[in-house]
Amino acid sequence: MREPHIFADNPLNRGEVERRDEEWINVQAVDARSKFLPFRNLNVLLTDDVPPELGWVRTQQIQPLPPDAEWIFLGLLDDVAHFAVDLSRSESDADRVQDATGWHFEDCRTAGESMSGPNTGMLSQARAQLDWNLRHGFCSICGHATNKGRGGQVRQCPGCNASHFPRTDPVIITVVVDVARDRCLLGQSRGRLARLRTYSALAGFMDQGECIEEAVAREVMEEAGIRVKNVRYHSSQPWPFPSSLMIGCIAEADTTDINMDDVEMTDVKWFDRAEVLKALDGESDQLTVPGRIAIAHHLIKSWANGEEF
Repeated sequence: MREPHIFADNPLNRGEVERRDEEWINVQAVDARSKFLPFRNLNVLLTDDVPPELGWVRTQQIQPLPPDAEWIFLGLLDDVAHFAVDLSRSESDADRVQDATGWHFEDCRTAGESMSGPNTGMLSQARAQLDWNLRHGFCSICGHATNKGRGGQVRQCPGCNASHFPRTDPVIITVVVDVARDRCLLGQSRGRLARLRTYSALAGFMDQGECIEEAVAREVMEEAGIRVKNVRYHSSQPWPFPSSLMIGCIAEADTTDINMDDVEMTDVKWFDRAEVLKALDGESDQLTVPGRIAIAHHLIKSWANGEEF
């Protein structure tokens, strides 16, 4: 088994059976043993430990909840109910919690870079599920205001009786390998990677009615003009920005001449193994690769180190 990626390794029992009982959830929300993870503008409360921990607070530290605060049930750990709560609409309550604990709110991507695996797994669920509930206050069918159900795993419309469930968007991300020349294909997309001057594995959202292998072949062809074969799965990573599942793959190049899509990409290049290894050690003046928070880092590292997929 590979070491879990950042934003995976969630230890919570998500409470499938318990979620069926709305009264039980409401009782747990005021139980003195329960724990809440506060958010402010989707930034999470962290302790000031080194490294930091998630800033769980007891029920009495968060109650009474502001009437318009969005809160969701995450699951159980050691038979204790765990919740996430958004305090964005009540600055005074967010300040009260922060002042009472002496802790601070932190951007979740930054938090993921400094915490341990289980912490990031719980953070991933909390941010993605909370964000979804905040975005889906109205029915996409009739426009009526929706109600939270199953502790935040469904939004129910009293207008047309529709039930809306959270979605996870699958994204393929692929290291393409030229076996004959011992090199891999990396690209720089427009936007964040271009600003950081970073090269990464090629990636894109899967289309409806498309399998993983087809998505890999299509994305690589669209972005680089390269035909691939022998697509193999490596690992996956939840990515809660807002709610994706990164599906990591490796593929062999069937062609090697690059025909880049210059609307989506700023550059696509082949890099030999020696240069990639230097980049992973931070010693290359030709190449910068993503940090360890991203699955792309681990895909590139696995190939560069000659590990079997």
